[in-house]
Amino acid sequence: MYKNIIVAFFLIILTACGKAQNNKHESSLSVSEFSEKLNKTKDVQLVDVRTSGEFRNGHLKNAMNIDWNAGDFSEKAKALDKDKPVFVYCMSGPRSTAAAAKLQEMGFENVYEMQGGMMKWRNAGLPEIKASTSAGMSLIQYNELLKNETPVLVDFYAEWCAPCKKMEPYLNKMAAEMPDKVKVVRINADENTKLCKELNVSALPVLKLYKNNDLVWDNLGFASEEEVKKQISEINN
Repeated sequence: MYKNIIVAFFLIILTACGKAQNNKHESSLSVSEFSEKLNKTKDVQLVDVRTSGEFRNGHLKNAMNIDWNAGDFSEKAKALDKDKPVFVYCMSGPRSTAAAAKLQEMGFENVYEMQGGMMKWRNAGLPEIKASTSAGMSLIQYNELLKNETPVLVDFYAEWCAPCKKMEPYLNKMAAEMPDKVKVVRINADENTKLCKELNVSALPVLKLYKNNDLVWDNLGFASEEEVKKQISEINN
């Protein structure tokens, strides 16, 4: 009898955990799933949790901007209707994950988060509202930058990207101290969305190292100063 009670207890726990995992999976959607569900759902509350500057540079139609990093997210989120679904997105994912968790803590039951954020959305060619008239760098202009006898290191970054900020000091240092070894070009992904799509840059940071117009090294994610210098040294030998 006692053994049966123990077994039943563990079955209840496993069932509950399974449901929790399924709910988590169901609420975290790929950009295509997010777009489809957004179009099929009535009374949508679409929340862009990026900064106002990022929002102005392009956002989803009918989105409201509540900056996760502004410090008053919870206060502004109280204006949302808990009886209606909330769709949340940011630039690449982490802020929307945190915001979605916060909304659930506040009692919002139907919260959907977009995986990969606006970078994945743009890379998939999905529509957005562009407030900025700046087209950014063209692919032709980008290719012109590569026409250099010195190897060219291109750094795709954004102000909101923590690894990008961590890499910035040593990249600036290399640009100043190693001009005969490498030409460093830093490109703001938020200001060059079309170029990022054309080059399939859908997450940050991205480093691309070229020699004689040929791509010899392509890195996604944080790279240490030692690793970057190693790559530059190898192509200069």
